[in-house]
Amino acid sequence: MQQESYVLGFAPPSPEISAAYLLSKLSFYTDAADVAADLQNGVSGIVVIDTRSAEHYARGHVPGAVSFPHKLMTAESTRELSKERVYVTYCDGIGCNGSTQGAYKLAKLGFRVKEMIGGLDFWIRDQHPLATGEERGKYSKALAPDDCGCA
Repeated sequence: MQQESYVLGFAPPSPEISAAYLLSKLSFYTDAADVAADLQNGVSGIVVIDTRSAEHYARGHVPGAVSFPHKLMTAESTRELSKERVYVTYCDGIGCNGSTQGAYKLAKLGFRVKEMIGGLDFWIRDQHPLATGEERGKYSKALAPDDCGCA
């Protein structure tokens, strides 16, 4: 007797439905490798936002990210942000929803957003460097780890 498949217990969707779903998913999320590449290449269309507290930001953050705790995001505090850019939010990692809260607040205020999956945890796992202190820092190609194999 052959064991029933757990994977196939629920039939997969058609390729067209899968493609539409996955495109949608890619519209909402990005990863550490893509964020790092854009920062290294000086892409001006994104702004990376660390949604954690200022204290956590100072201990270590993505080089080039701005500190903007999600609890401080309001219509007033976002008044100076450009609606022409895409804001990439992150927090500690998959056990933290600060990036989701920040992205939600920004989206409700009319900004285009994406979340960096895995947050700072995955950033560190991929061996990207951290900036410390209150300054944003800069992510130069000289700081980049070996290829993560995602490309």
